Amino acid sequence: MFSKKKNTSKIDYEQRELYENARKRARQKKRLFQHFVFFLIGAVLLIILNVVIGYKVEFKPFGQNWFVWAVLLWGLIFLIHFFNVMVVDSFMGKDWEAKQVDRLVKKQKEKITQLQEKVEKDHPAPKDSDYIKQDHPPKRISPENPDEPINS
Repeated sequence: MFSKKKNTSKIDYEQRELYENARKRARQKKRLFQHFVFFLIGAVLLIILNVVIGYKVEFKPFGQNWFVWAVLLWGLIFLIHFFNVMVVDSFMGKDWEAKQVDRLVKKQKEKITQLQEKVEKDHPAPKDSDYIKQDHPPKRISPENPDEPINS
């Protein structure tokens, strides 16, 4: 009545992970589109500011108006953002990361197996029969004199 039954099956976990990945990807694309809209609005405002209003008309680095360099720099930043979202995350997303982790875990397990084989070869474990063989039987406490030391 008061307890809620938690379903922790693997299918629910996988569905949740797929949902989270899709949500993250949609958020990335949304931010990219927002960046593009801000870039367009900003570029138009910079052009209007320089050409129409005449702000810093005399400032021309490398022979071009300053707004040209500002728009080119911002465009470069947008291209890097676009490349990161559309190319890098597509190829190096969660699937790529999971494959890399699995590959590295497999490689580490192989190294551990090789090291264990080498240790077993160089330093073999004693057999059970080696523990049974003793030069003399262990001393026991005699029932007649229990206070007598064992090593006497």
